[in-house]
Amino acid sequence: MNNNAIVTKDLTKRFGDFTATNAITFEVGQGEIFGFLGANGAGKTTAMRMLCGLLKPSSGEAKVAGYDIYTQTEQIKKRIGYMSQKFSLYEDLTVKENIRFYGGIYGLSNRQIKEKTRQLLARLQLEKEAGHLVSSLPLGWKQKLSFSIAVLHDPSIVFLDEPTGGVDPITRRQFWDLIYESADKGVTIFVTTHYMDEAEYCNRISIMVDGKIKALDTPSGLKKQYNAGSMNDVFLQLARAKS
Repeated sequence: MNNNAIVTKDLTKRFGDFTATNAITFEVGQGEIFGFLGANGAGKTTAMRMLCGLLKPSSGEAKVAGYDIYTQTEQIKKRIGYMSQKFSLYEDLTVKENIRFYGGIYGLSNRQIKEKTRQLLARLQLEKEAGHLVSSLPLGWKQKLSFSIAVLHDPSIVFLDEPTGGVDPITRRQFWDLIYESADKGVTIFVTTHYMDEAEYCNRISIMVDGKIKALDTPSGLKKQYNAGSMNDVFLQLARAKS
């Protein structure tokens, strides 16, 4: 249990009479790539926002990086990275200015920001674009830059909310290379996606339907359990059975 990056028990969020997440229980290990799947409205983003300390639960328990999501949200925020569903960088700042801005928010020193900027630009091969406005970059490069900035401060956990929406398959594959690179360094990746082929890239997957976790296992384990040829087949079976 102590080696888990995220632990939840009966985590619930209600908005009036509507229950967005209904008593969800799961654990995510250190360095694990954990896929959090479900259709739009299934409760994925609500759950993620609670784990990031942005939304207070109605009931249940959870710890992120060892900290309680009710009483220690500031400690959690210092130890996580977050990439939102909507593009999170400033379009009217240059690539280099965005890196410097977020480095300051994350509390890095000027020396650290300078070195991290050099490393990031080299890794993404963006040295020539450093002085260009982010708005001038192709969407795929924006997404990769956004992820790289989300891990600029070396967080122990990164939350990615639909990070590859709208980009082409080749760029999606390159984005997942960045995810693997971070996971290999021990960073825990908590990712939501509606691309079922991406579910195959995760170590384990949970599938939410109407606010409840209906399945949780490795991709191969789920395909075996549901006698399915692909994760898309698994998802369709669960979605059709929800009534």
